[in-house]
Amino acid sequence: MDLDEAAAEVAARTPGWRAAGLVVGEVTWRDEMAPWPQSFETDRSRVNDPDSVGVLVSGPEETLLSVVLFRGGWADVDYLASVDDVGALPASGVDSAAVFGIRFDEWVVRVFGDLTA
Repeated sequence: MDLDEAAAEVAARTPGWRAAGLVVGEVTWRDEMAPWPQSFETDRSRVNDPDSVGVLVSGPEETLLSVVLFRGGWADVDYLASVDDVGALPASGVDSAAVFGIRFDEWVVRVFGDLTA
């Protein structure tokens, strides 16, 4: 999994999400080779061996979507759509940046609704 390509998928979608009223946080990176506890970096150039890339997207009424993609092809996807709708979404089998982009679109719709309506 090329995490730089995955980050590019997020970057390509960010203007549309922002136009729809979502707030997109800075992309964060974790370096596999960094000493424990590993910190998250927003400057990609400070990460030599990226093993994850993540972003937090928030919307109206405190809705949140947190996605952390690991180079092994899975993601931690946590969300808060409402007080009664909170949890984790299935996120295995993410074997390419293109698949990640498609899945991210699905997660955004699940949490924030159809942004094109």
